[in-house]
Amino acid sequence: MSMQMSQGINTEIKPETAILIGLITTKQDNQNVDEYLDELAFLLKTAGAIPRQRFIQKLRYAHPKTFVGKGKLEEIREYVKAENIDIAVFDDELSPAQLRNIEKILECKILDRNNLILDIFATRARTAHAKTQVELAQYEYLLPRLTNLWTHLSKQKGGIGMKGPGETEIETDRRIIRDKITLLKKKLILVDKQKSSQRKNRGRLVRVALVGYTNVGKSTLMNLLSKSDIFAENKLFATLDTTVRKLVLDNLPLLISDTVGFIRKLPHGIIESFKSTLDEVREADILIHVVDISHPEFEEQINVVQQTLSDINASDKRTIFVFNKIDAYTFIEKEADDLSPATKDNFSLEDLKNTWMAKDNTPSIFISALKKQNLSELKDILYQEVKEIHRKRFPYEKFLY
Repeated sequence: MSMQMSQGINTEIKPETAILIGLITTKQDNQNVDEYLDELAFLLKTAGAIPRQRFIQKLRYAHPKTFVGKGKLEEIREYVKAENIDIAVFDDELSPAQLRNIEKILECKILDRNNLILDIFATRARTAHAKTQVELAQYEYLLPRLTNLWTHLSKQKGGIGMKGPGETEIETDRRIIRDKITLLKKKLILVDKQKSSQRKNRGRLVRVALVGYTNVGKSTLMNLLSKSDIFAENKLFATLDTTVRKLVLDNLPLLISDTVGFIRKLPHGIIESFKSTLDEVREADILIHVVDISHPEFEEQINVVQQTLSDINASDKRTIFVFNKIDAYTFIEKEADDLSPATKDNFSLEDLKNTWMAKDNTPSIFISALKKQNLSELKDILYQEVKEIHRKRFPYEKFLY
């Protein structure tokens, strides 16, 4: 035991406690809100905080000044004070005015979903490129939300000749952040050119990109297919940096890349800042869309990913659906005399294979990356898809298929 511990001094950092706030509106019902807050709680745990309590209010739309109604905000304030809560996290983006008003009333740290995701991205970024991308997204998020709490930024620049006559500290802070944004954008333009040049150099090979919702097992699958050692963890956004590996199936070479996971309500600044990362998706010949079949809302996650692909102009790619985590899939078997209609809770894997997934023209395979189940079948499907593209691209090239 250390001297400090023997003297009764605990050097361990205490995790922050948090509450979650969501709305039932015309756009999202009670079930949606519960699912969104479940995901928000997972985000908080990924960030290292402890979710304590949920507050949900039914409104036609968010209150323009305080997001929730004044009565509900007073209820939240009393709980925050009584339980000494560190953070209040809102499941939707807060306007600068809402943020200021809520801070004054709750007197604790206020985050919205976007801010929380950006914080996790900042923690997860490992390379200089990813850190630059996240920093740009953070500053663009921060700029319209500046308050007097951010006047320390002025100290990052020399004082002489910096502050114009009559210029307030907050105006100075805004100018500093705009300068940082300009600088970071210039850095990313250079990186984008380098990445684009790298992609051109490997243009002869067929390129495959793994896409999917966050935490569906893309990195685990990437490790198995390419025999690499990419960081994989049961947390959201374990991978931010795109990793590209050469893979040979039988005698056919290809390039495969792992990409950042998507999530519902993904901040627009992240999509913009991660342009060069998402270019791997845009310029891929084939997408492997990995789905966590064990997740109760996997169909909505598919829709979120497809919408994001549409947003980045990559929805027309040849796609292979990989339904992962069959080892974790559970269903409730119906009684023989149960006349109630079947739901996805009591669909077996065989039932699912015979639904739209099998009837669609899109190739699909059910696997367990963790247990290494059905990987050979996936490789066979991928081989056939890559071979077809290779034949069309190089019709006169001698190649043993």
